[in-house]
Amino acid sequence: YRQQLAGKLSREELPLGPRYHVFVDPPGAKIGNGGSTLHVLRCLEDLYGDKWTTFTVLLIHSGGYSQRLPNASALGKIFTALPFGDPVYQMLELKLAMYIDFPSQMKPGILVTCSDDIELYSTGVTETVTFDKPGFTALAHPSDLSVGTTHGVFVLDPPSFSGEGGLEYASCRRFLHKPAVETMRRCGAVCARRNCSQPSSSGDHSDSEMDSECVYTDSIFYMDHSIAKQLLTFYKQMGTLCCEIDAYGDFLQALGPEATQDHTKNTSNLPKEESQLVEVRQKLYSLLKGTALNVIVLNNSKFYHIGTTQEYLHHLTSDSKLKFELNLQPVAFSIFSGKAESLAHSASIIQSVLEPGCLIGPGSVIEYSRIGPEVSIGKNSIISGSHINSKVDIPSNCFLSSLSIKMNNQVKYASMVFSVEDDLKKSVKLLSDIHSLQFFGVSLLECLDLWGIKVSDQLFSSESTRLGLWTARIFPVCSTLSESVRMSLKMLNSVQHMSAFKLNGFKLLSVEEMLTHKDVEDMLKFRKQLYDKIHLQRQKEKS
Repeated sequence: YRQQLAGKLSREELPLGPRYHVFVDPPGAKIGNGGSTLHVLRCLEDLYGDKWTTFTVLLIHSGGYSQRLPNASALGKIFTALPFGDPVYQMLELKLAMYIDFPSQMKPGILVTCSDDIELYSTGVTETVTFDKPGFTALAHPSDLSVGTTHGVFVLDPPSFSGEGGLEYASCRRFLHKPAVETMRRCGAVCARRNCSQPSSSGDHSDSEMDSECVYTDSIFYMDHSIAKQLLTFYKQMGTLCCEIDAYGDFLQALGPEATQDHTKNTSNLPKEESQLVEVRQKLYSLLKGTALNVIVLNNSKFYHIGTTQEYLHHLTSDSKLKFELNLQPVAFSIFSGKAESLAHSASIIQSVLEPGCLIGPGSVIEYSRIGPEVSIGKNSIISGSHINSKVDIPSNCFLSSLSIKMNNQVKYASMVFSVEDDLKKSVKLLSDIHSLQFFGVSLLECLDLWGIKVSDQLFSSESTRLGLWTARIFPVCSTLSESVRMSLKMLNSVQHMSAFKLNGFKLLSVEEMLTHKDVEDMLKFRKQLYDKIHLQRQKEKS
């Protein structure tokens, strides 16, 4: 992260005025984005003493392992590239551009956001988004009820809220975290959508959206320094955190006059070892109870999430709304001199060099890659950080991402290949259950047999009982980038045609191990080579 930030600053791709810091979670148990928020407050105090309470802070949770979008795993979700700009924008630049008006309308405090969401809104000329009230202030977006079940939902106070205009300030009676539809109705969170319609891609309001119901869902939130100081004191008193706290679920659910303690005991979706969590949640509830939750209702806004392979493909290739609103390009800062028909209309090419003759299928994303003339890529695939120079047909729905790795002080390469629909988070506890894991729609057990890999305790890298695609040692280490791609595609080919491709003699790594051994410098060097080649070509074309 620091290397990438330093590079951006040296190239003047970021504003030079703010101070940029990267803070890593403390070693030990995972502490969630709520724990990370508390830890950042402590780091700021350690660095700046009492002065930190005069700062306006943008805190971006930059993504953990990114198992649902693994092309962001090695270099971080906040550095996910987007198909526009010269040089291409990454999520970090987009976040700063989206929030550019906020600091001047903000009292000292902390604005908390994630690295894989995009909030777009339009307000009247005289309307401004202002963060100046004590307590918490959150942005709210009109959403379908189904969206509400996977987000936070605000129960707004009717007298303070009319649902009219582009922007409204309202008070919130209660915050619901990922509620069922019946809970939203029972608590009074559901509104008629008449006045909170969203523009479609053409900018028109469609009738179906005009009359349906909506709920107001969360995205980013702000807390003033008096709250931040209370949370920091709480964190110091707690000592070491051993559980995952959710900045949204555990902070915001304690707010508003109708907040209840119900959520503090709801650990149904959490592992058994979270024994500390109930105690921490109850203490947070006691600490924050009675604190105001102010809501800035953006009636004319849309919230996009691009944290999974499916969302990423959908928004970058087929979703006309986000494409239209951000003016995303089919070819962004790339060399592509082939015929127009060899690049499907809905494909997305980002900082890549495509040689004449290659074919790219519809709905596929190619980023930071070199694609040779005899390469054909199917539809809905993701190719990231790869060099493909042999004759090959890559099937549809393929996920291919290459990493530079350092082993015994030597730079090597490994490429992970999956289906975009494979579940990298799924795991089993016993070796006898690994038949239930799927690789490209085939039982992992069958795949291992085709690759000549024996099932044993050595097959998985994780010391715990998490046996899954993330921890399976199946990807060969090679001495060149193109060779590693070739080997991984041969593995995939063997599974698709049910023909053996033995991996004997190769050192095999899991995705988990690839990330542990990643060589960031070499990966950024490859991106820089692509950048230089494209930049040079552009200069030639101009002259």
